[in-house]
Amino acid sequence: MEGRMNLKQLEVFIKVAESGSFSKGAEAAFITQSTVSQHISALESEFGLKLLDRTGKGALPTEGGKILLERARKLVEYAREIPVVLARFKGIEEAELTIAGSSIPGEYMIPAALPLLISRFPGVTIVLLQGDSRDVLGKLLAEEIEFGVVGGRFEEESLVFTPLAEDELVLIAPAGHRWARMSGISKEELLAEPFVLRETGSGTGRAVAKALRQAGIDPAILKVAVHLGSNEAVKRAVMAGIGVSYVSALSVQRELEQGALVQVPVTDVEIKREFFLVERRGRELSPAAVAFKEIMMEIYAEASLKEGA
Repeated sequence: MEGRMNLKQLEVFIKVAESGSFSKGAEAAFITQSTVSQHISALESEFGLKLLDRTGKGALPTEGGKILLERARKLVEYAREIPVVLARFKGIEEAELTIAGSSIPGEYMIPAALPLLISRFPGVTIVLLQGDSRDVLGKLLAEEIEFGVVGGRFEEESLVFTPLAEDELVLIAPAGHRWARMSGISKEELLAEPFVLRETGSGTGRAVAKALRQAGIDPAILKVAVHLGSNEAVKRAVMAGIGVSYVSALSVQRELEQGALVQVPVTDVEIKREFFLVERRGRELSPAAVAFKEIMMEIYAEASLKEGA
């Protein structure tokens, strides 16, 4: 049988059970005593149970009535929260937005967009999680985050990937390196130099290996001095003279401007990759997430279009 129980009936039942009286229940619910009786009768007939004992001491919940009372209180309490929560959701006044980025988006791209979001929506609290691309997608599928930014497209039916920006991976060397005085090097010269690389499995690491293979260089024969777990650690190691490395151009702008690192062009090797905004297919984003997605597109997608113009 399809249930016809409604919130009004449950509210009336709670008022009667708590006051122990049909007349007080009617008063508290602002309805007539006969309407109260109709609501209680409707509930009793729907569940096929007597819910209240009409005694000399008043209306007391039966054992079945006590079970209903406990659950009805929770339901009515949740129902009262709905307008408050949705008003908050709609207005972005006190929203908390949880998002995630893989290495470069999480360290550079998303933080660069935060001031704009916070200036437009001062009430939003941002929770930014980081991990590699697969971690980010896992969090999205587990509904721990609203959207993510990753450096690659993956085959996953339940996710939507929106192109956000293009990034170039550039070869960097410390300021005093012999390559710093050269206008460029041949790809073969890479083989003689110690390399500092990201750990296998990072988006940067995968993009570098793929591009070198396409240029006819087997990444396995590079002289790798060390594998490191973060982009910042790679930059510090290169500055310390441990080796050269390929890193995201987005991540080294400051060091290149300051002269702490130099960018070295390599003949016939150009490494580009794309960043994507990822969200769950068929799910509506909260207003705070929509606002942040728009800001990310505004900053990065428009910048990419201008560069490509």
